[in-house]
Amino acid sequence: MNPAQRRYPRTDEPPAYAGGPEGPAPGWTRIPPQTGTAVVLAPGDRLTLLDPCGEQVSDLYLVAADDPAEVFSSGRTTDFGNSVYVSTGSSLWSNRSRVLADVVEDSVGTHDLTLTPCSQETFDLLYPEFHGAPHPSCFANLVGALGRHGVDPDRIGTTLNVFMDVWTDEGGELHIDPPPTRAGDRFTIEARLPVVAGITACSAEKSNNGTCTPIDVRVERRGRDD
Repeated sequence: MNPAQRRYPRTDEPPAYAGGPEGPAPGWTRIPPQTGTAVVLAPGDRLTLLDPCGEQVSDLYLVAADDPAEVFSSGRTTDFGNSVYVSTGSSLWSNRSRVLADVVEDSVGTHDLTLTPCSQETFDLLYPEFHGAPHPSCFANLVGALGRHGVDPDRIGTTLNVFMDVWTDEGGELHIDPPPTRAGDRFTIEARLPVVAGITACSAEKSNNGTCTPIDVRVERRGRDD
């Protein structure tokens, strides 16, 4: 069992959501399965990632809007937060030790800061049943989405894997369990600096209990919805 579930135990049903597998609720935008996008956030803007079907991971990567060399750092987020787990109240730090965003709402409490976004090499090495065939990946989707904002592929490092259930046992072996999300579960950050947020609906079947589904997103811009 992932210790994150003891540190941040969920006590409630997922928040009510008017959308579902058939489509997003009004005011929300759908990221189709195995794709990605990017949004620009000003300080105070809020970004919510929502799982409309259940058991779906979303990779989140933040880059400073005014300098794409300043990027999200899972290492500094772990170091300064003194934990490999994030939830409401956690800060997301950059490689220059500045807070890019704060986590302000989280209905799940289980997320991952350790694994890099899946890439073609991930599927070549860890999915032998695909026999090296081309496969959508979070890395490629982030490269496409963030490249339009001047982010070089080599600047895309370890993501915050929202809703991903990754843990190690006493022997140090890594386990990836199905995401503990149910339809309507959500995760919200509030930008502290101007940032570009790269977001995916994760492409790795083994991370999503065998089936890749969409992610819905909403941006709230200091008094109005986007």
